[in-house]
Amino acid sequence: MLTQRNLIACLLAGAATAAFTSTPASAQDVDGAAATTASEDDAGNVIVVTARRREESIIDVPLSVTALSGEDMELKGTTDLTQIGQEVPNLTLEVSRGTNTTLTAFIRGVGQQDPVAGFEAGVGLYVDDVYLNRPQAAVLDVYDVERIEVLRGPQGTLYGRNTIGGAIKYVTAALPDETQVKVKATYGSYNQADLILTASTPVSDSFKIGASVARLSRGGFGDNLTQPGVENYNKDVWAGRGTIEFDNGPLFIRLSGDYVKDNSDPRQGHRLLRGAFTGAPVLDNVYDTRAGLNVVEQEVEAYGGGLTVAYDLSDTLTLKSITGYRKDKSTTPIDFDSLPAADLDVPAIYRNKQFSEELQLLVEGDRLSGVLGAYYLDANAFTAFDVALFTTGALPAVGLPGLNAQTLGDVDTKTWSIFGDFTYDLTDQLSLSLGGRYTWDKRSSRILRTTFIGGFSDLFPPSTAIPIAVTSDFEGSATFKEFTPRASLAFKPDDNNTLYFTYSKGFKGGGFDPRGQSTAAPDLDGDGDRDYADRYEFLSFAPEKVDSFELGWKASLLDNRLYISMAAFKGDYTDVQIPGSVGFDTNNDGVNDSFIGITSNAGDADVNGFEFEGRALVGKDFAGPGSRFAFNWALGYLDAKYNTFIDAFGNDVADQRVFQNTPDITVNAGFDLGLPVANGIVDFIGSVSMRSDSSQFEVPGPLDQDGFELVDASIVYTDDSDRWSIGVHGKNLFDQRYIVAGYDFVTATRLGLEGNLTGFYGDPRRFYVTGQFKF
Repeated sequence: MLTQRNLIACLLAGAATAAFTSTPASAQDVDGAAATTASEDDAGNVIVVTARRREESIIDVPLSVTALSGEDMELKGTTDLTQIGQEVPNLTLEVSRGTNTTLTAFIRGVGQQDPVAGFEAGVGLYVDDVYLNRPQAAVLDVYDVERIEVLRGPQGTLYGRNTIGGAIKYVTAALPDETQVKVKATYGSYNQADLILTASTPVSDSFKIGASVARLSRGGFGDNLTQPGVENYNKDVWAGRGTIEFDNGPLFIRLSGDYVKDNSDPRQGHRLLRGAFTGAPVLDNVYDTRAGLNVVEQEVEAYGGGLTVAYDLSDTLTLKSITGYRKDKSTTPIDFDSLPAADLDVPAIYRNKQFSEELQLLVEGDRLSGVLGAYYLDANAFTAFDVALFTTGALPAVGLPGLNAQTLGDVDTKTWSIFGDFTYDLTDQLSLSLGGRYTWDKRSSRILRTTFIGGFSDLFPPSTAIPIAVTSDFEGSATFKEFTPRASLAFKPDDNNTLYFTYSKGFKGGGFDPRGQSTAAPDLDGDGDRDYADRYEFLSFAPEKVDSFELGWKASLLDNRLYISMAAFKGDYTDVQIPGSVGFDTNNDGVNDSFIGITSNAGDADVNGFEFEGRALVGKDFAGPGSRFAFNWALGYLDAKYNTFIDAFGNDVADQRVFQNTPDITVNAGFDLGLPVANGIVDFIGSVSMRSDSSQFEVPGPLDQDGFELVDASIVYTDDSDRWSIGVHGKNLFDQRYIVAGYDFVTATRLGLEGNLTGFYGDPRRFYVTGQFKF
């Protein structure tokens, strides 16, 4: 395996070779043809982003932003949102443990791993400018996408919701001006069979409608050896999207809606330890499981929509409204121990809904541009689950057969905020940006936790279980207010270079851990009584904050043959929220027969690093008209460490803690060789992405993943008319096995009799063929 030093050296050498062996040539404007400059994607489209709420060339934006066009992703065979995590520096996107469609996202060390109610996301996900408040059903499939933008660092002066780590914008494709029908079909390994139908038409000069329907299916990578006919890591999804657009002079209206139904089998983990109680062996295939939990079906349903209305008040002023509504519900059987017996089984229910409204006043003048906005969010997140330790409860020392702890967490979030960000050109070369946001967050929680014996609770009928104790019955609310400023100075010595320095403050609200147990609260205020104040303090956690400083350079060099973006950043991260689960002995017999959540503001950390992205157009028309050779790369380095980390016993254990889901080094390098063949272009595309060692949790343990590399390749033929294309794609060509999530009830705390350590793995080697035809 390559060392970190060799990885960096190879990447920089490749970038330099690509840049300085190219032959300078003037750029050409070719509509829909191959890329002619390094600031275009592989389909020949100039890379334009809306990171600052207005369309700009990516070179002019003084922010760390990566933009991936829909055409580029189609050429590479990108199928879902998590795959872009391989291409963007210091970004981790994975499917959450025990789920098929819940998203785990981290940018520059900041994110959210636990998807239960009560926690705010560190990374914001937007679909057409509508913020998704919860991670359930957020592993979006990529189809009919115009682009995906990844903004790194605190956001809030330009976007609806404040996010401390960054934002991901999923921008769906605008409706074309002419009637169009598009069919895309995919078939591949593990019986992957996808079909996407898209149709749109103008009804009049100002009115257009369109819709897409997707059927996405794949067999499992493994099997459930306990439940015949149930596969592991399969896919069974129906999805649809509809759009209406009205554009008449100063008025623009866009109404869109989407729906997803996921009936995939439960995604269960692979045991990494031999069963301590039953002696169950470790399975050979990491995608196989022996999970036996079947009291609830795996099912996800999500839908929502957005209404955007924009009105040009004048040549320089636009008033805009963005209204969003989303709702999802899911059930999932999470078998922590991945064995037939209920040594640690957690069937779970999630229900989320949200309404948001954003008003913007956009200014676009000769020297002054920016946005003034107000944002409102009203969201509810409900989580309910059982924690079944039937084998533990059956022990003579415990004497509680069918021991089960039911947890319900019901969290309301209301957010009001005003924000603004304006840029003024002090001279033709120097501009100053000033922004700020005032956020008012109110979090209200109801936490109910009940101990049952005799099996699963009444959440999962039919049930004969008997409640024997209520260990939490808590209601609480808290309000968090914060002003978060942003300032940026940009210098453009010429049209092809931008140097900038940015300061921004990030803020993520606090809340209440719905997995907490109020009766476990100690006498925190020292008044001799474990009263409401003690329970409130025990279950609650405060906001976390970050002060971020960034110095960057973007350039288009060598007659637009080379695009580069470099940024060095420093983050002072305070009051870091640390969610965790610990085993708990409910009857003081020395055996942990349940677990409770404890979230604290235990950490104070530095998150520093740099990023280097680029694209070089090495050759153009070297093998005939339309031929080209392009090379792209992305390098991220992160030095994230805790300065203080106070554990549950009041000790500073910073030297024993690490950042989770945060490799020190992320690298991606790829090429696109396009050659004219017959009446079209054949693209030969290859890429390698590399990630250094990373930890699943703050405490290093056996689930930690060593550094690994993923190699992908595609061959795509596109007809000159752009009416049809066919491609062959290979993912993870060397069939790497790598852990993306897991459960560890062995290292820091022990729960259950078997020694519960399970891992979830990234996709194995796959091949698939895609064909697309436009009418």
